Amino acid sequence: MDKKALREETERLVREAMERKALVVKQGNTRIETTCGKCGKANRVLAEKGATRVKFVCKECGHKQETL
Repeated sequence: MDKKALREETERLVREAMERKALVVKQGNTRIETTCGKCGKANRVLAEKGATRVKFVCKECGHKQETL
C-alpha cells in the first residue's frame, strides 16, 4: 500500500469508530518539553488548554522563566 491508501484507510477507520461512539475525542492539557535558559536542563511543563506561554521554575537550578 502506498501512503495515500494508508491515509485513506486510517481516516475511514477513525470515521467509523466515531460513528459507533466508541472513540471519544476530548481536549486537555498540553505537555511542553522545554530547556532552561540558564543551565540548559530539559524540563517538562503542563500548559492549560489555550495557553500560549506558561511560567515555570527549572527543576535543576530553580530559575524562574516562561516557555516560548
